[in-house]
Amino acid sequence: MVLAPDRMSLETRHLGFTISPHEECGVEEAVRLVESLKGESVVLTLGPPEAAEQLRDAMALGIDRAIHLQTDGQEWDPQGTATAIVEAVRVDEAASGRFDLIFFGNESADSGGFQVGLRVADALGRPCVTGLKKVTVEGIQVRCEQEVDGGRDVYVVPLPAVVTVKEGLNLPRYPSVPGRLRAARKAVTTTTPARPAPRLELMELAVPAGKGKSVEVLGTGPAAAPAVVEMLRKAGLL
Repeated sequence: MVLAPDRMSLETRHLGFTISPHEECGVEEAVRLVESLKGESVVLTLGPPEAAEQLRDAMALGIDRAIHLQTDGQEWDPQGTATAIVEAVRVDEAASGRFDLIFFGNESADSGGFQVGLRVADALGRPCVTGLKKVTVEGIQVRCEQEVDGGRDVYVVPLPAVVTVKEGLNLPRYPSVPGRLRAARKAVTTTTPARPAPRLELMELAVPAGKGKSVEVLGTGPAAAPAVVEMLRKAGLL
């Protein structure tokens, strides 16, 4: 990875973008839940116009409709991202009904901040369980399982709830040709949220200098043996 000239972020001009493995599993789980329990699934992203491709991919898998919070490509901090998502959720719920379960990837693939899902849950006043490897809806509650050393921790929380999931929750499917054709006809609601002034402090990043390598010649031939023995003794190997 390369630092941007301002030393405050990573250089992304020559990188491609796609949905992260955590979020792929979240999309797959939403599709599976709707297939088994009925209802409606909605995918949402905040990003530049190019992000619409990922929304179409998600709908090709079976997601019913999409919400695109379109930006000009500038980076948003976790607080601004969460604020925009909360507003979009509230607007959509007022028009279409409550979301019983909101999935997030456990952390972003670039900065790994672990913040957006928790911030959204707090703002909506809903319980949040993170780092999940299994999600089971049981009536009006959801059973959440985290992998820990020696087994799993289990939490059961009431719906509506917010969960963040990890890669390995399931095995995501691939979009099919018929799925892509259906996705082209599905609705994408596009809005342009105002980017708030960043309130989180950025720290200047620096790439540490390498330690380099050095070589010490202990001698040549049999005369070097005492020096080698002494070195091994200092290293605790003798």
